[in-house]
Amino acid sequence: MKAVPKYFDVCMKAVLLTVLFLLSIPHTADGREARTLISDWQIRWDLQRPAAISPAQVKHNMDWVNIDQPAVLTKPENAESVWFRVTLPENVWNDPTLLLDQIEGQNVLAFVDEKLVYESRRDYLYTMHRVFLPVQQEDMGKNLYIWIETPKDFVGVIGNLQIGEYEDLRGDFILRDLGDFVMGSTFLFIAIVMFFSCFFLPKPSRSSWLSLGMVIGSCGVILITYSPFLYTFYEEYGNIWFTLFDVALYILLPALIFYFQKIYGPGPFGLIRHWTNFQFIYSAICFIFLIINQLNDNQFYKAYYFVSSRLLGVIMILQMLFLAGMTVAYMLKRKKEAYIFSIGFSVQTAAVLGDLITFYVKKGNHHLFLWKWGVLAFVVSLIVILGQRFVRSHEKLIKYSKELELFNNELQRSEKMEIISELAASVAHEVRNPLQVTRGFMQLLEEKSRADQQEYLNLALEELDRASAIITDFLTFAKPELEQVTELNLSDELRHVTGILSPLANIGGGTISLEVPESIYILGNSSKFKQAMINLVKNSIEALDGEGTVKIWACTDKEQAVIRVRDNGIGMDMNEISRLGEPYFSNKTKGTGLGLMVTFRIIEAMKGSIHFISRKGIGTEVTIKIPASTHAKEKCPSEHKNRE
Repeated sequence: MKAVPKYFDVCMKAVLLTVLFLLSIPHTADGREARTLISDWQIRWDLQRPAAISPAQVKHNMDWVNIDQPAVLTKPENAESVWFRVTLPENVWNDPTLLLDQIEGQNVLAFVDEKLVYESRRDYLYTMHRVFLPVQQEDMGKNLYIWIETPKDFVGVIGNLQIGEYEDLRGDFILRDLGDFVMGSTFLFIAIVMFFSCFFLPKPSRSSWLSLGMVIGSCGVILITYSPFLYTFYEEYGNIWFTLFDVALYILLPALIFYFQKIYGPGPFGLIRHWTNFQFIYSAICFIFLIINQLNDNQFYKAYYFVSSRLLGVIMILQMLFLAGMTVAYMLKRKKEAYIFSIGFSVQTAAVLGDLITFYVKKGNHHLFLWKWGVLAFVVSLIVILGQRFVRSHEKLIKYSKELELFNNELQRSEKMEIISELAASVAHEVRNPLQVTRGFMQLLEEKSRADQQEYLNLALEELDRASAIITDFLTFAKPELEQVTELNLSDELRHVTGILSPLANIGGGTISLEVPESIYILGNSSKFKQAMINLVKNSIEALDGEGTVKIWACTDKEQAVIRVRDNGIGMDMNEISRLGEPYFSNKTKGTGLGLMVTFRIIEAMKGSIHFISRKGIGTEVTIKIPASTHAKEKCPSEHKNRE
């Protein structure tokens, strides 16, 4: 039954896509052609600017030149403006409308015969126009004149003239540049969020976070203000959009190289830092020229254009080449950020080159748009780099926190051990002597006591022996240094330990299994090492609580002797494991915890380590690592390594 809704959902999506496809096909209600493209144009250059601009002054001149299709043209040296002329087809539309993709020029006038139908006079130097022009039915079949004037070297009409129904062309006109506006607005929104969120970041991360936010924000402003969208629908604020474009460009370049410096450092010989300082200075110079030119109504435009466009364009190319070279250098050092940066940078470079090649192949008759997707890929790569740095910083912080926690635990444990050690050293000797005297008198009393008193005296002697053993543990703990350090054969030492404890295991029905090669040697004190191993193996035997097996084996791994003791006894939980080695903590009824304390101290004195793994109801495995005195051939099997 679940397949039915899924199948229905797929069908509905298919129907919806089909409807959208059909709606996207240009059509008219009465079967007429939806739109017509006109490419037969004529042009004429004005050698001087006329006092009154009217097609009546030029339409009868004989110097009109036919062209196959409109294009961006290079102005002759003595030309002031240019006329374009095209004949509109006879009317076949109910609501005829003209759509020109792009006109390159500062001031643009459009006439149908001698009637002015469009006018755009700009006091700023953004020269891209999109023209959406509804016309009257009686205007069809007449000549359309377009007059263009610009102080720049290039002027003209890009793309063909489209004629069609108003409703059909309006959607194209509105949606043509809406994507650029949405993409730029998205970048700008991300930058604003990054700016406010930087206050919650640690100070070392703020500079890189802010520089990336400035890169993303300036790219967003450039995308918005480069697109004709704002100039078409909010032309009266064009000077603001044009100025914002320049300001965003002056912010982008130093912010980008500064972000690069925060990622890779100052670079060899401080090259990245020096380029960053130069870019900041040059952007400041461009800001000064911008302010001077704005305050003087574009009177210094040529100087400003040279500084902010021609020279800045060369600097941009040099900066991109510099970044590419540094990226290759860091890639050779196998830095992950360099690989990510190179991917985004390569996509951006390929997009820009694609735009430029198409522009030159079409002789300037191409609107640059691929670079926007290159910018998107490049910005994404920068975000990924910063994200990776945050992830690594977070991982370092977690690692440091864990190390700090382990250090604190070890410090607390050391402090406890130090206190107990001082207490044991000062008290043990004083307590042991009275105990020995008391035990001697108890033995004398036992010889002269009656039979009914023997049981109590024996119990007293056992408790005195237990107290003496505890004091011995205290003394061992207080002085764990190894006297008479010799080279010990691990197999012989562990065979002796199992020989002592096998009867204890057999009493409860357990067994001890020993697998230790003869070729493993360690440095230590034989009696202390045996005492530590006896404590561990005895604990494993007592954990069996009846039948079971205690397995002991050893091997070498990276110049260390690895000893493992495993039982299938009752096991422990994580809380119990974490408390092992603490004074007076024991799972046994009469245990004091001093045995494991002594074991830990002995292993530490031998420059070794001890680690416990246990699960309730399954058993416990103890791993001891001690530096080996010779290299053994019996390496640890992979299964044992994995168990660690």
